[in-house]
Amino acid sequence: MGMVSAARMETFLVVARQGSIRRAAAQLHITEAAVSAAVAHIEKQLGAKLIAKAGRGIALTEAGRVYAEYCRSILGLMKEAQAAVRQAETGRLRIGVVATAGEYVLLRPLAKFRNRHPDIELSLSIHPRDVLFLELQHHETDLVIAGRPPRDAGLVTRARRPSQLVVVGTPDRALDPLRSTWLLRGRGSGTRDATLSLLDQLQINPPTLTLGSHGAVLAAAREGLGVTLIHSDAIEQDLESGVLQILPIDGTPLDRPWHAITTRTPTPTTRLFLSHILDPAEVGHDAFHPG
Repeated sequence: MGMVSAARMETFLVVARQGSIRRAAAQLHITEAAVSAAVAHIEKQLGAKLIAKAGRGIALTEAGRVYAEYCRSILGLMKEAQAAVRQAETGRLRIGVVATAGEYVLLRPLAKFRNRHPDIELSLSIHPRDVLFLELQHHETDLVIAGRPPRDAGLVTRARRPSQLVVVGTPDRALDPLRSTWLLRGRGSGTRDATLSLLDQLQINPPTLTLGSHGAVLAAAREGLGVTLIHSDAIEQDLESGVLQILPIDGTPLDRPWHAITTRTPTPTTRLFLSHILDPAEVGHDAFHPG
């Protein structure tokens, strides 16, 4: 059995994500024949059928789904290996964050890190936590700032920063949070899961409104469309201005610290960034604590 090249793995992954040979070819700027030939070569090497026709496109077989997961990990490890042998100060750092952490927790420390190490290639992506943890497991991200990682995922919490989830709404004296509409984040959000768990604990079944993004939920709360459970980091200015107030609800506030999470083999540049966010002399009150 011959080896499958990284280029062919990349091509197969694009096919898997697009669900179409035609769309994959357009994204890769190559011919459809070249894409089909790459997939056929892999299938021949593996002795397994990876894709099957599905309507006007294609779908992965069970073997295709399994192989796609391996491709993600293999390609991620190859890129991680390249970064691991570079000097920390001239390496690459890919950070993934949930929306709240991206807007209210990470930006100031990241800006100071960039000023200290201008030669490091930085990238920042914002996704729901489930997507971030999956990317980290596949070595497609170097470090994630989010809530607690799932158990038995092979991920390591390197540092934590205290934070609480509180229920907020407009300062309306007639507001009854137990009967108000609760504003929810989209599926895959840890805050959404915590909200639904809190409602179960309170044994209430209020109307809910799913708005998807963190920004939309916060804007809706400011306009009085309902109440929401949210990280205290996100509402400091709203509390100071009186636009929102914390509502006293049994079971809250909830301690939900931020976690800085890596794989078991972080790159030198990742370790350099961890040292940065753990240093109060560099980042002040934004500093994390050892995990």
